[in-house]
Amino acid sequence: MRIFTGLKMTAATAMLAAMTVANASAQDAAKGVTRETLGNGLRVVVIHNSLAPVVTVQMNFMVGGNETPPGFPGNAHALEHMAFRGCTGMSADQTAAIYAQLGGQNNADTQQNITQFYATVPAADIDVALQAQASCLRGVDVAPAEWAQEKGAIIQEVQRDLSNPTYKFISRLNEDMFAGTPYAHDPLGTRASFDATTAEMLSTFYKQWYTPGNAILVIVGDVNPATTIAKVKELFGDIKDHPLPSRPTITLGALKTESFTLNSNLPYVLGFIAYRLPGTESPDYAATQILGDVLGSQRGDLYAMVPAGKSLETTFAVGETYPKASVGYGVIVLPAGTDATAGIAEMRGILANYAAKGVPEDLVAAAKRSEVAQAEFERNSIPGLADVWSAALAGEGRKSPDEDLEALKRVTLADVNRVAKQYLVDTNSITATLKPVPNGEAVSGKGFGGAEQLTAQPTKPVVLPEWAAKALGGLKVPTPSTPPSDVMLPNGIRLIVKTDTTSKTVSVVGSVKHNPDLASPAGKEGVSELLEGLFSYGTQTLDRLAFQKALDDISASENAGYNFGLRVLRDDFPRGMQLLADNELHPALPAQAFAVVKQQTSQFVAGSLVSPGYRTQKALEFGLLPKGDPELRETTPVSLGKVELDDVKQYYAATVRPDLTTIVVIGDITPAEARVQVEKWFGDWKATGSKPETDLKAVVPNKASAANVADSEAVQDSVVLAEQLDMNRLDPDYYPLQLGNHVLGGGFYATRLYHDLRQVAGYVYTVDVGMQASKTRSTYEVSYGCDPQNVSKARALIQRDLNQMRTTPVSEEELHQAKALLLRQLPLSEASQAAVAGGLLSRAVAGLPLDEPFKAASKYASLSAEEVKAAFARKVRPDDFVQVVRGPTPQ
Repeated sequence: MRIFTGLKMTAATAMLAAMTVANASAQDAAKGVTRETLGNGLRVVVIHNSLAPVVTVQMNFMVGGNETPPGFPGNAHALEHMAFRGCTGMSADQTAAIYAQLGGQNNADTQQNITQFYATVPAADIDVALQAQASCLRGVDVAPAEWAQEKGAIIQEVQRDLSNPTYKFISRLNEDMFAGTPYAHDPLGTRASFDATTAEMLSTFYKQWYTPGNAILVIVGDVNPATTIAKVKELFGDIKDHPLPSRPTITLGALKTESFTLNSNLPYVLGFIAYRLPGTESPDYAATQILGDVLGSQRGDLYAMVPAGKSLETTFAVGETYPKASVGYGVIVLPAGTDATAGIAEMRGILANYAAKGVPEDLVAAAKRSEVAQAEFERNSIPGLADVWSAALAGEGRKSPDEDLEALKRVTLADVNRVAKQYLVDTNSITATLKPVPNGEAVSGKGFGGAEQLTAQPTKPVVLPEWAAKALGGLKVPTPSTPPSDVMLPNGIRLIVKTDTTSKTVSVVGSVKHNPDLASPAGKEGVSELLEGLFSYGTQTLDRLAFQKALDDISASENAGYNFGLRVLRDDFPRGMQLLADNELHPALPAQAFAVVKQQTSQFVAGSLVSPGYRTQKALEFGLLPKGDPELRETTPVSLGKVELDDVKQYYAATVRPDLTTIVVIGDITPAEARVQVEKWFGDWKATGSKPETDLKAVVPNKASAANVADSEAVQDSVVLAEQLDMNRLDPDYYPLQLGNHVLGGGFYATRLYHDLRQVAGYVYTVDVGMQASKTRSTYEVSYGCDPQNVSKARALIQRDLNQMRTTPVSEEELHQAKALLLRQLPLSEASQAAVAGGLLSRAVAGLPLDEPFKAASKYASLSAEEVKAAFARKVRPDDFVQVVRGPTPQ
């Protein structure tokens, strides 16, 4: 009888399991999700998303800082770097060239429990991206010579982060919060550990952990799932799997309560109360997330300290989310020079009160609605959706992000209050303060004496593997996407609408063209900043709390000012637009709030004026601009003190105008539907008086100069080399200069500056080159970070490479690669709704055609090496850079 019963239960269980699998498969199919596990254990998930002809390929390995050997916390991170130095059948130069020609959007990151390699490429090029990922699963080049070169770059990454005060805080916090566990050591690694790391150690680490059964491949984009799965099987299916070593056991001990203070180079004081909270594997993790949302709400008691004038900013957030634990941060921002003790104590009292008496039920309900809405918005970005799925599957061990969402929906008020009561206690907390340290004024530096005269030929041509050369050999100008609706409303508002049905959401971005350097009354600099600060204090019909509740009721996010925006679910678009217009057109501008904002802004500015960041920016401006230029105007406590509320109201009336306004609407909405709502709520807005001036006058090119800005908290120098170009955005040289910049940078080791400064010399972790051009002015800039003894060495290489651009035509291979990089970046620029909307808005405000990138593509495709050389010779002056160094004095 027992045997028969057991058989019946087994059959029932099997049937239930089959039904569960069938239901899961049906749900996957309905959401465009296809799954497959290869014979070697590699798990593959393809999520179809037709937002743009783009795909993100993200390979997740379940190994990270947790698995590194004792004393070598950066091994996983170092191996991540080495994958870019070459893989099986793909050298370092080939790897860089392949990804550059795919559009240059590839990278990797190392976390505590996962290491991720990801690339966003045109959908037509998915086979190349998959082949590149498969090459690295077959083997990574960890030869001693390669590691010796990469070590310099990774040490510079460590030095950069050690110059960041918040990074130093989090590192110290984790050491205390998770003492005795792998969580205590950031996966970044340390300079000392990298000096002791050998190529053999990295090779061993790779062989232990990099295997198909320890990986999840997430693919999101406009691809055919069946075809994609078949290609994955072809490329990955014969890679052998092997057993994994034992993972470290993570056992959290009792938290030792403590308090510490760190010096900072920020312009304000930061106070923290950090609590150890449940991790991702805890059944209380969902309630922890809702608790974090509630405590960070602008309707909560923590944020109320801001309008009360007790802090510059206050919030709560959940971070450092590991399987066994996470960290909740209460954060208060105070003026420089303030003793944070009282502010932290009040913040602690507020959190303790919530723990003792419970949190507001309506804030819990609002947080749950917001999380559901956020899940809908996540579909609006192809790389963002790949991140969400990778985090859920590889980072948290879920079957899909829906598991997290369903858990959030099930959270009750009692769950949140129980978690708050259990964890928001003093014995479960660590307190910290980041205190600004004053530094001296910028001082004239010796600049660059040209001591190192370096000459070398440009980077040699790279011969791609046959599979990559065939796919990437041609150049194709992308076909423009469907043009948006573009109309001028009767009151002068330019309305641009792009329909996209990827999700049931609508996003709005807008801009009122404005230049405070030209519009602010003399002696009252900062009036625009005060106005911007007042938009968060409600409207003439709804006070601050009522306005925020109205947004919470429809799970919308909104901001008003010279740059405004709205994110809302499709069905709530009319109400969202009503609220946005109410805030933008009828801000309350209350007197009591004005007094608070004026005080807070003055306090922030006072700290900013003596901060290294501000002094670096001003040193750059004073070197680039002539005396008396409007851009050199400064907001100070004195100028703010002269501004009255009437000045703010008059400034608002003069500068916030419909005939200077552009609104872009994107999402599940037609142009006609969008126009109805925009005209309903913005249509009565009228402009009065003459338009204020918004465009600065052209300036003459600058002369060479140098300045050093002391930063006692930085262990690495941050260097900016910049100059004013004698041109504007409409100059014909703009396009050949941009093409040349993509020979110099933008494609990692495949481009000259990265190759010379990082791959070969190991001086820097990153080096960026760019040009900002407007109707009247253009600035050319190269920036990098390095040790003090390498500042001049790195600059010498930069100067050499720029001179070569002026005197020697780039090779045909480099020209082809730069063109491929630019042309393939075009579809990638539409990989998210936010990017599409932002691009449309920026082009409209700049007075460019909305399809300018596609018109530019044709120009790029036709440019010659001689035209690039001639443009650099005419416009770029390598000897006239303004050099500003922030950090230790260069040696």
